[in-house]
Amino acid sequence: MANAPELTPTTSTALGVGPGPHADIAPFNIGPVRVQRPFVLAPMSGVTDSAFRRMCGLASTDTVGLYVTEFISIEGLTRANMKSAARLAFDATIENPLSVQIFGAEIERMANAAQIAQDAGAQIVDINCGCPAPKVVKRGGGAELMRQCDALARLVERTVGAVQVPVTVKIRSGWGADSINAVQVAKMVEEAGAQMIAVHGRTRLQLYTGEADWQVVADVAANVRVPVVGSGDVTTAEEAIWRARTPGVAGVMIGRAAIMNPWIFGQIDDLIHGKPQRVVDGAERLRVLRAFAEMAAERIPAHAIPGRLKQVLARMTKGMEFGSLLRERAMRAQTTEAMFDWIERFFVAADTGELETWAEAARVDAVQVSVAA
Repeated sequence: MANAPELTPTTSTALGVGPGPHADIAPFNIGPVRVQRPFVLAPMSGVTDSAFRRMCGLASTDTVGLYVTEFISIEGLTRANMKSAARLAFDATIENPLSVQIFGAEIERMANAAQIAQDAGAQIVDINCGCPAPKVVKRGGGAELMRQCDALARLVERTVGAVQVPVTVKIRSGWGADSINAVQVAKMVEEAGAQMIAVHGRTRLQLYTGEADWQVVADVAANVRVPVVGSGDVTTAEEAIWRARTPGVAGVMIGRAAIMNPWIFGQIDDLIHGKPQRVVDGAERLRVLRAFAEMAAERIPAHAIPGRLKQVLARMTKGMEFGSLLRERAMRAQTTEAMFDWIERFFVAADTGELETWAEAARVDAVQVSVAA
């Protein structure tokens, strides 16, 4: 997911989403858990750790409806692997409600991992049946489970019986274009006790290419009684509201767009309540990036922070004037402080209309570094 291609925003005027209020956008329940706003931060491998989730909460002023962790290996959890255990860390004052997503294929290990997640404070446990990564499907997990329907039903039933919190399932539309079985799988996991189903409108073979098929999402919603959350290609606040009106759909997941724009949940909330959609300036971007670095430092060693910061910066500045030059200079920085020197000067220049001056200084520095090397 961290290397998934960029999204291309849909033209908002083509969606027919006018200014709010939009009273038809309503909360929903996952078992006893109330999702007050039907817009969910999607699980993204290598991205949605606690620092990133809290960054989205900060940027969007606590308007994220549901937070979902990056997926966690059931084998790692049940073997007390430190990396897997660290992925369970969260801040309940911000990341609330929280769903912990786990992946794997062994039934008893899945049930045990769900118990560990519950004991760690998860309000919901989500089973990943949609990851297309070869290393996951080769071991029987992720989207491969959609080809093993009987085993999946037993896995869900056993996991539901092992915990007191709701169990949900995230699936894709199918394995390939000739095997679209999302409705069949959804019915089976509902019968097994799943209390919400998230549907990404692509097949496993599509990976992240092509367009997400939201008709499949609507078909699933029409055939089950539990809430269905749709996922795929939501790029703007207007598009999120438009997708939330897909017939029968309870909510919408937002993934890659939140890396580029962690303010998107707040912008959705603005539109729903008839407010002007918040505009994000350079000072705000700098504030949120600094907060992200500080929150990351709580969980990971100092030497790993520049890598995480570069990942977010690369997406957040995509399409900005001289953004590629900022990324080139920042990516060469070896420390967090050196990165923020470039980032701060860039955003100050953006707000004061002096980007051309900043860019010239950046080009001169690049030449000097090249000569010195």
